[in-house]
Amino acid sequence: MSVTTRRRFAAVALASVAVLAVTTACGDDGDEGSSGNEQIKLTVDIFGEQGFGYDELIKKYEADHPNIKIEQRGKGMGLGDYNTRLTQWMASGAGAGDIVALEEGTIVQFKAQKQNFVNLGDYGAASLESNFLPWKWNDGKAGDQILGLGTDVGSMAICYRKDLFEKAGLPTDRAAVAQQWPTWDAFIETGKKFQAKSGKVKFVDAATNTYNSILMQTAGNGTGYTYYDKSDKFVLSSNPDVKTAWDLTVKAIEAKLSAGLQTFSDPWATGFKQDQFAIVTCPAWMTGVIKGNAGDAAAAKWDIAKAPGNGGNWGGSFLSVPKQSKHPKEAAELAKFLTTPEAQLEAFKALGNLPSSPKALEDPTLLASKNDYFSNAPTGEIFGAGAKDFKPVYLGPKNQAVRDAVENALRSIEQGQRTPAQAWEDALKAGEAASK
Repeated sequence: MSVTTRRRFAAVALASVAVLAVTTACGDDGDEGSSGNEQIKLTVDIFGEQGFGYDELIKKYEADHPNIKIEQRGKGMGLGDYNTRLTQWMASGAGAGDIVALEEGTIVQFKAQKQNFVNLGDYGAASLESNFLPWKWNDGKAGDQILGLGTDVGSMAICYRKDLFEKAGLPTDRAAVAQQWPTWDAFIETGKKFQAKSGKVKFVDAATNTYNSILMQTAGNGTGYTYYDKSDKFVLSSNPDVKTAWDLTVKAIEAKLSAGLQTFSDPWATGFKQDQFAIVTCPAWMTGVIKGNAGDAAAAKWDIAKAPGNGGNWGGSFLSVPKQSKHPKEAAELAKFLTTPEAQLEAFKALGNLPSSPKALEDPTLLASKNDYFSNAPTGEIFGAGAKDFKPVYLGPKNQAVRDAVENALRSIEQGQRTPAQAWEDALKAGEAASK
């Protein structure tokens, strides 16, 4: 998500550091704060190929707080592995960082364990509500407790290889590309045209990415939930939005449009460099992942077009402070700093993570931003337009485990191991088991 550098962002972020300077209090065990001279190490647990875009922000924070050293842990780790470790840390009461990132699909799981997390409201976070989109703020709460402060949201688009489109005789201009697929059915038909002339190159990287994009958009415009309704009733077999996304994805698989790769796996990362696919369904945070995997050799070969259909949000996280932390006050202050509108703009500049702050989303520099790696695509316009009007999708307590079960079933079709009917039955059974 390497967005064209805007140096004036740095001045804004530096100002925010000064405003948010931590005033520490004395405390022998660190639970209530520490003296200004005591050296404190704070660990921030994150995930994802490129992390959260915090490198420069952390340098600035350390410069303004010379008694604090910050370690980021988990960059390059996939969400599944990260969630497994985090679940173990929280269950054992040891091992977690002072700040932990909670992805949108997993924060619900930890709301049931809110007693294991600091109430950020005890450290002044209650006054920050206006810094976040209303639904993002509410998603970070567990009852009256402020469990997490929002980082980003995942406005959707399609990232595509212009050169591979050209070889297949398809339009390459981003506006013309978007006109090829006003709907997901049209997207599949475009894929068939591509596949007829592309040789071994596949249209999409993974059916599961297509599935999740369709599901989050369809649910946002439909029921408002996926595998659990808003009362936490398990509804995998009865939610029409899930079946709609499944059926469309199966159509894409049957048309042999997918490279059949598992997202965030080593073969998937290799696929970028070997030109194995032309498209990745692309929430804002995915642009940095693509750049990291495809490398400098693919610069300006990629572009970004509007996604089929309307709207949709996939992804986004929160920062929380486990009660395991020996320095909850300092950790809370750092979490507050990393989620300010100014800091969210810095993360957008670094990786393209779309802010969850209304102020940041309205920033003229963000709206005018272009991404040079993606052929100077107007990322501020593509991802930012309408972001404040996102329709949130409710994700239940075992969302990630159920999602994994459904994705595994889809991959079994891609790999020729199961028929669509067999795979759907597998998804229902495995999903039911995962929901327990």
